[in-house]
Amino acid sequence: MNVESREYQEHPVFDKLDKFIGFYEWWSDSIMLFSTLGTKSIINIDTYVYSSMKGTLESIKLILMNGKINDAYAILRKFHDSIIMNVYTNLYLEDNLSLKNLIVKQVDGWMQGTEQLPNFRTMTNFIKDNAKTKELYILINTNSRYDKIRERCNNNTHYNFYSNVMLNDNKVYNNSRGKYLDAIQHDLIHLVIMHLTYIFTVSEHYMISSDYTDFLDCGTTPPEDSQYWVANAIQEIFDEVIKRNRGDLAKYILSRTCMKLV
Repeated sequence: MNVESREYQEHPVFDKLDKFIGFYEWWSDSIMLFSTLGTKSIINIDTYVYSSMKGTLESIKLILMNGKINDAYAILRKFHDSIIMNVYTNLYLEDNLSLKNLIVKQVDGWMQGTEQLPNFRTMTNFIKDNAKTKELYILINTNSRYDKIRERCNNNTHYNFYSNVMLNDNKVYNNSRGKYLDAIQHDLIHLVIMHLTYIFTVSEHYMISSDYTDFLDCGTTPPEDSQYWVANAIQEIFDEVIKRNRGDLAKYILSRTCMKLV
């Protein structure tokens, strides 16, 4: 398959990337006014995390369109890193915030550039062992899917095989390019599923519709339970991505949340 071919340039992975880019852009804006307790930030720190993740997805798309599949996988590894970082910081803040500890040093220091977060493995183990996500970690990792995704990312990042090197030459004809795009699409979908499942569980208020505050801004009393209404974009991605691909995780989220997710 040639990179310039219609078959390559119109592969479904590009539509999927566009949808995820649009979602993370919307999500970044929608959570902005939720203050992040435990830090000195006025704006929710995940606003910039999600806009950064949107940028990473845009980079993956541009690089893939240019046929640099090897580089795209290296950046997909960064996307995976950002997911673990985001889940870790949300959990760490919740665990360490108290009346005696209003500013959580590790996370606030990370924001100020004076502290580093732990490495990927340490953050993953924190999520694995945390009371709020321990059961969910097991469910998410019910098979070796995520180990294989990480392995594919690492193989391309570190040039573990000569075939990984060849994937960055967009002038060489490769009849397996479609297969590699299929794999990236699969891996991308399941990384987004991991991220959303964790955050919908750890920070379920991130799912909220703007209706509640819209009523208040208009000087009217919000309808009963409207603080639990879910944004249309959240319900849509829940239906199209999580339910469709991981019904077990969809059931888990629904069984744990007080939000009006269906």
